[in-house]
Amino acid sequence: MIPPFPAAPVVERAAEPTEANIRDLVYGFYDRVRADALLGPVFEATLAGRWDDHLPKMCVFWGSLVLGAKQYRGNVQQAHQPLEGVEPEHFSRWLYLFLDTVESRYQPAAAVRFMEPALRIAQSLQLSRFGWDYKIPAEQQALLERIAPKRRPRDDADEHHAVRPAGEPFPTRIIGKPQDE
Repeated sequence: MIPPFPAAPVVERAAEPTEANIRDLVYGFYDRVRADALLGPVFEATLAGRWDDHLPKMCVFWGSLVLGAKQYRGNVQQAHQPLEGVEPEHFSRWLYLFLDTVESRYQPAAAVRFMEPALRIAQSLQLSRFGWDYKIPAEQQALLERIAPKRRPRDDADEHHAVRPAGEPFPTRIIGKPQDE
């Protein structure tokens, strides 16, 4: 049985990501990872003595993704392939802790800016590590369903509330994509 999750600290939720609050997010998240009974030993085995180099790199990584800073230079797949002992439950746990930390620190519109790339990266890492036949663990699927935006039922009489087409999980449609695909 996996031990309970360490709680996210209570902080004021930011409306927009900034370099400063991304740094706070990254450091706060990795504090939780290091304290976690499942993830802590895996990360410590890999990063022992190198946390001071790793954490600023993660700040640059998330700043590049969320702020569009384009400063990160690295290969995410290559960096994660040599990790020993990583199993599906590690991905589920990492996602839960990350998304919970993001939700505790950002208002919903800002939180989505972290969640979408985190989910995409996790899926990519899982497929490359476990193969194309890999099935997402039930606890991770439940997490994905919990954070997935809920769709309103289509009501053609209600012209004031646009309904997103299938395949568009976020509140606005993809620019340039026809509405009636």
